[in-house]
Amino acid sequence: MKKLALLLTLTCVFTLTGQTEIEKVTETVSKSDIEGHIYFLADDLLKGRETGTPELKIAASYLANTLRSYGVKPNPKTGNYYQDVTLKQVSPPANVSMTLNNTKLENHILISSSKLKTEGDAVFLNYGMAEDYAEKNVKGKVIVIQAGSASGSDFRAAYRLRNQKQKLAKDNGALAIIELMDMENQMWENISHNFNGSRLSVVTGQEDSNRQNNDMIHAWVLDKDNSMLNTFKASKTISTNISVSKKQEEIITSQNIIGIVEGTDPVLKNEYIIYSAHYDHVGIGSPDETGDVIYNGARDNAVGTTTVLAMAENLAKYPTKRSALFILFTGEEKGLLGSRYYVENPVLPLEQMVYCFNSDNGGYNDTSLATIIGLTRTTAEKHIFDAVKTFGLTAIEDPAKEQGLFDRSDNVNFAKKGIPAPTFSLGFRSFDGEVTKYYHRPGDEAHTLDYDYLLKFFRSYVLSGRNIANDLATPVWNAGDKYEEASKKLYKRETIKN
Repeated sequence: MKKLALLLTLTCVFTLTGQTEIEKVTETVSKSDIEGHIYFLADDLLKGRETGTPELKIAASYLANTLRSYGVKPNPKTGNYYQDVTLKQVSPPANVSMTLNNTKLENHILISSSKLKTEGDAVFLNYGMAEDYAEKNVKGKVIVIQAGSASGSDFRAAYRLRNQKQKLAKDNGALAIIELMDMENQMWENISHNFNGSRLSVVTGQEDSNRQNNDMIHAWVLDKDNSMLNTFKASKTISTNISVSKKQEEIITSQNIIGIVEGTDPVLKNEYIIYSAHYDHVGIGSPDETGDVIYNGARDNAVGTTTVLAMAENLAKYPTKRSALFILFTGEEKGLLGSRYYVENPVLPLEQMVYCFNSDNGGYNDTSLATIIGLTRTTAEKHIFDAVKTFGLTAIEDPAKEQGLFDRSDNVNFAKKGIPAPTFSLGFRSFDGEVTKYYHRPGDEAHTLDYDYLLKFFRSYVLSGRNIANDLATPVWNAGDKYEEASKKLYKRETIKN
């Protein structure tokens, strides 16, 4: 009997140690598990998982307890799976009324505000850039401008220039800015949903010092076909009447979710691979054509969150040479807040973090692909490409660089510190069609996903992570990358590999 028991034990050990990396992945990553997580996170019960809501706390508890069930170790600084993130919540004014030439402005977005009541003439000031103030007296007046600048008038240009325009207006004594925008209704609805709700910021001294330019009225106004713009360009006078009540501020606490699996190699376990995703979404907003007001966020980012959970379950059972740090961020949709807070308050030294493998999604329009934002920027490219190919997909670099996606997800906060940090995303060849159909829309629900495709996608991510974490060579930025200098500073390296 003892010999039989010994034989069974040896057989079990041989079976476990003899498993291939692919077998370890396929054993732990199943379609039923993927569906279970996504259906829960994207359920109407969670009301779109907006940061600062009780529903996001439900999601946080679910994620923490899922990591606990896998045997993942908790945040070493707290002994639980949470990292509290202190945020300032600013709710929009309850009463807003704006008119130009006796026409009430209905479709407006306040990107900054303060209490104001004023009536009088306004000044049309082209784009509201420095040269437009020449020989213009705007002191104590409202200025009316067109979006962006001469080099670009789309939303991204307007957003990028907002602080500069506010500072110029304030320095020249203007009371408020009315900025006219021409854009498609769906994009306007998305922007309105994000900006007209409560806004959050990480509580830091820098945030407070930046308030000096953000305490004046700056409103974006929808101007279809530039009808108002063309009128005001030709007008000699513009009358205005603005009444805005005080905005409300309060301090709230949200949570990043954190877990650790220690590596198996006595030396390499001191290096960590971060597996990250954000678990918040945009909450409740304008109804779609069906009347649905819950923005469920199945693709963005229940999929990414579940990708990290799949990695955690796999590594808890089959650890790699390097250690793993799992981080699920709050507040990404409010301005990458959770990841920004984390890199300034890490639970382990940042110089031990050699790679951040982020997962974030807008949607997909090609189920033969995995699109990796930043794929070709690090020495881990071949590991990812080979892993994705193993499961019948093709890995491609960002095909929509005009969208600036690398800088729009949590990975960028780690990249700025010098940590190689691509984002693993669902397959798309362009940021349109089936992507924009669901991106920040109420229709982004769990039942609309292709789970056969997701199974390949999830297994590709997990195998990619295992390949990177088991490689004796530490992954680095490719030479000449934008973040090369930051990386040298963080890791105290003289060179970056070619």
